[in-house]
Amino acid sequence: MNTDPARCCPPGQPTPPIPADEGEANEQLARLAKAMGHPARVAIIRLLARHEGCIVGDIVDVLPLAQSTVSQHLKQLKEAGLIRGEVDGPRVCYCVEPGTVALLKVLVDSL
Repeated sequence: MNTDPARCCPPGQPTPPIPADEGEANEQLARLAKAMGHPARVAIIRLLARHEGCIVGDIVDVLPLAQSTVSQHLKQLKEAGLIRGEVDGPRVCYCVEPGTVALLKVLVDSL
């Protein structure tokens, strides 16, 4: 079930600055790549990027994974800053953090 995206996922943070230090940029890229290092997490990011807001139940309905497994993948993506989760009553609404996704793209392009 989708909810009002403006309510559960307000506009994201600005794109974090790209580190001038190559070692720090490498650290950031490695951290984000690790978070994206599972096909289920890539599928979750793709799903959230296509939708304006998503309740965890929608994700479970789309992926052939148990609720607990999806929750673990969501936790890893959230810890990396790639998604946000907002409490919306008894549910949690997840959405992509566009600034961090933009940073990931820039870091990959800089290879």
